[in-house]
Amino acid sequence: MGDDYDWVGALSGPEPARAEAVRRLHALMVRAARFTLSRTGEASRLGRARAEVVVQSSADDAVIAVLARLSTFEGRAKFTTWAYKFAIFHTATAVRRELWSRTEIDLTAIPEPAALTANPLEQLEASALADAVRRGIAESLTPHQQRILIAIAVEGIPVDVIADRLGTTRNTVYKTLHDARRRLRADLTAQGYLPAPAHEEVKR
Repeated sequence: MGDDYDWVGALSGPEPARAEAVRRLHALMVRAARFTLSRTGEASRLGRARAEVVVQSSADDAVIAVLARLSTFEGRAKFTTWAYKFAIFHTATAVRRELWSRTEIDLTAIPEPAALTANPLEQLEASALADAVRRGIAESLTPHQQRILIAIAVEGIPVDVIADRLGTTRNTVYKTLHDARRRLRADLTAQGYLPAPAHEEVKR
């Protein structure tokens, strides 16, 4: 399809031209999703059947996203380049969800700190800090904040996977994570493990 194709006009115009444009957009999103998946290196872990499910579902979601945001396209780049971004995002999200879909996730356990040094004094200091962190998590955070902080910061579970498991949104998870980190930092500062913020030092 040539660069002179009026994507916005076709996608926002009357039928049957709009239906044909949507079909072509979906085909474009499928190609983009397959390319994105091939670049992630995760296709082999998914297997052919699951990978194709990811491609098709990602293309579907990308088409919906493009149509919903069609009025925001400003023409600063080619339409296909702009649309590709939606396919890349939705494919990456779908891959993470699919890879974690069969994984048991414990959102309550606080793991024991690993020894980071062989030096006895440094190891003692690290152990004391780790204990302070664990105590801060247990005492200064709500159970929900604990689950979110541990899942993301310790277990490395993707935000969208946590949002799916908890039945909430990415933004809500990010807000909870931000609040949890702020509370934990305040607790560690009060215990003397972290320096006070500069603005507080000035007040003194």
